[in-house]
Amino acid sequence: MPTSSDMTTHTDTALLDALQHQVAVFARRAEQSRLGGVGQARNSMDRAAYLLLNRLDKEGPMGVKALAAGMGIDSSTVTRQVAPLVDSGLVNRASHPEDGRAVVLQLSERGRSRLEEVRASRRALMALVTEEWTEEERDAFCTLLTRFNASLSTVTATLPAVPSTS
Repeated sequence: MPTSSDMTTHTDTALLDALQHQVAVFARRAEQSRLGGVGQARNSMDRAAYLLLNRLDKEGPMGVKALAAGMGIDSSTVTRQVAPLVDSGLVNRASHPEDGRAVVLQLSERGRSRLEEVRASRRALMALVTEEWTEEERDAFCTLLTRFNASLSTVTATLPAVPSTS
């Protein structure tokens, strides 16, 4: 069975090199700016908190395991990341109605308000970055970036674990 490198032409190699370079530049710029929006709410919420609050807002209350599975991370990571959100009143923690030992996490009203403030700031940044783009270009970019993220998630989930070098 041919490997992906066996199926790569010289033109593909150049294009794939350019693509991986642009993804690396994007990752660096995204980390530098944290894509934190504009205005007063700029960089006021870290990526982990934003993603957790966003998922709870879109999918509703859920347990730690479901939240972890949906985000492709470990339950202990979710527990650690959600603790400050509970402490600051952005997330409510309650016992599961059918299993009192299980915990259900829910976005609080304060969390919903704070999330909308951050979303508006980040929306403004996206509008600023793409202000010279057409609506079709924005739509195409969003579609392709969504597809890229889904493919990246699928592929990385199937790759063997790399042993630690420490």
